[in-house]
Formats: sequence, C-alpha cells, structure tokens
Amino acid sequence: MSLASTTLAPRHDSSRAALVQICLAGVLWGTGGLVVQLVRERVDLSALTIGAYRMAVAAAVLVAAVLATGAGRALVRLVRTRPLRAVVVGGGTGAYQALYFAAVVAGGVTVATVVSLGLAPVLLAVVDLVRTRTRPTARRVVVLVAALTGLVLVSVAGHDVTGGPNPGLGIVLAVASGATFAVTTLLGRDLAHAAPPLVVTTATTSAGALLLAPVAAVVGLAAGSPLGTADPVVLAWLAYLGVATMALAYGLLYAGLRSASAGAAVIATLVEPATAAVAAWLLLGERLTAAAVVGVVLIMGAVAGLGRETEVPHVRAGRRRAPRRRTPRRTEAASGTRTPSSGTADDHVPSTGNHRYPAGR
Repeated sequence: MSLASTTLAPRHDSSRAALVQICLAGVLWGTGGLVVQLVRERVDLSALTIGAYRMAVAAAVLVAAVLATGAGRALVRLVRTRPLRAVVVGGGTGAYQALYFAAVVAGGVTVATVVSLGLAPVLLAVVDLVRTRTRPTARRVVVLVAALTGLVLVSVAGHDVTGGPNPGLGIVLAVASGATFAVTTLLGRDLAHAAPPLVVTTATTSAGALLLAPVAAVVGLAAGSPLGTADPVVLAWLAYLGVATMALAYGLLYAGLRSASAGAAVIATLVEPATAAVAAWLLLGERLTAAAVVGVVLIMGAVAGLGRETEVPHVRAGRRRAPRRRTPRRTEAASGTRTPSSGTADDHVPSTGNHRYPAGR
C-alpha cells in the first residue's frame, strides 16, 4: 500500500463528511427564516425576541443532552480551561444574528443577506492567505466566485432591491454581522478541537443565550413589542427553532469544523439562502425566478467544488511507498544466527507514525 494513500485517503473521507455535516446545518438554518415568518404571522414577536427564545430553548435541550450522556465533566473542563473563548464564540453567535436582523430593518433583506453572508468567506479567504502565505488555488477562486454570484442571485430574486429606510446604516450593520460571523467561525473551529461537538455546542449556546436574553428584553420593552405568547402553535415553532435550527444545526457545524477549514465551512453554509428560497417556493407558494434557480445551482456547484478539493492525486499516490520490514533469510533463520542491523529505515518500522494516521487525529 502506498504511503500517500494511507495518509491522505482518511483525511479526504473525513473532509467530505465534514462538508456534508456543514451543508446539513445550512439546510436547517435555511428553514429558520420560513419558521420565523410563520411565527410573526400569528404573534407580533420581534425577530430579536424570537432569536433569544431560539437560543434559550437550544441551551436547555443541550444541557439535558449533556447530563443524559454523562458529558457533564467534559463540559465543566471546557468551561474551566477555555472560558473566554466559549463566551466569545457564544456571544458572537448571538451578536451576528442581532446585527443581521438590524441590518434587514435598516437596509433591506437583499443588502443584509448579500453583504453579511458574502463578506464572511472573503474575509476568511484573506485570513488563509495571511496564515499560509500562499496564493489561493484556481479551484478555490472559482468556488468562491461561484458561491458569491449564486448568493447575489438568490438574494435579489423575489426581494425588493430598493433597500430599507436607512441603506447606509444597513450596510454598516451587515458588514459588522459578516465580520462577526467570520471571527466566530474561526474561533469556533479552534474550540471544536478542544471538546466533542455536543460539549462545544452546549457551552457556546448557553453563553449566547445568557447574553442575548437581557438585550432582547430591553429592546422589546423599549419598542413596546410583546415578549411572550401562550399560542401552542407558536410555542411549537419556537421549539423547532431551538432544537433543529440551533442545537442540531450548530452541533453539525462544530462537528464539521473538526475536519473542514473555516473558509470552506463558511462557503458551505451558503446552502442556507438556497434552502430558504426553495422552501419558500414549496411551502409558501413564492415565485422561484430563473435568476434564483441559477443562483441555487451555482451555490450547490460551489459546494461540490469544495468536496473535489480534497481528492487525492492518484499519480503521486503511487510513487511513494511505506518502508517495509526486511525478513531474515532462510539460511540465517535455520542456523540461528542474525545479521546485525545496519540501522537503516528498512530495518525498523515505527509502531506509530505519520504514515498511518493523519496529523491531529
């Protein structure tokens, strides 16, 4: 078996699985906007209040899951060893949602979506360039351009492109949301290697819920909007938002971040607006324009391109071979004598080494 195949093939498989997990998170997030719209049709809860309920429900479910699986010690260990990062990632998760909702109100849906979601992959691509000091591959450039083009087409199709009452403020808030999302994803990837996904999701979501709840309460009271409801349908939708689009989705995200790069993860999350457009067409009867269809195809093609980036070059894989243990000659074994070892790589094969397992496993 070749050396390259034993080291790169497992990493290739794990990277593809990670992208699938992140794409599934994006699909769940894509249903979130639809559910928020259904909630607001029945009760006039603000988007910020709904976001606070979403994080609170998710935190309660995740804490119960941690206790049920016996992962409480791991959660305590993570909070003790990396309290600041857990709080920053959790607070950032709540912050970029709040900034995005504010950008929608001030600048409109199109501006908020294109700027906030489109800025994150660009920023993370720049971070990768600075970290690695290498130019991006042609494939990565094509993937990024296709994803951003698809995002623009999906966002513009079916929305009012004239903007909100304060487009300038909307752009500023959207830039802040996109930058916060990029930083949160970058820090979340480092945090994902410190503990299992369930533990990381519980710590960050609980921190975000504690930080977002008082902000939502103050803003809701100041605006005179309701802070709660007894409608059972709305409560069921809020439970779905917390369990599916927060607890499960972020669990998948952090699981994927253990193998995928932050830049690839953010591009994969652009499945969210594509899912939202298709869900609105299927469930709400909204018109799916030709531009939106092209945008969805471009986004899915970009995600498929991310998966192909991890493929193993077959030509190179067959050139390097793992060292083999030299077997003693039959005459030496029969006489009971043994030739002294020359100390070369052919005489000894390490029991553990990078030729068997990818780094960082």
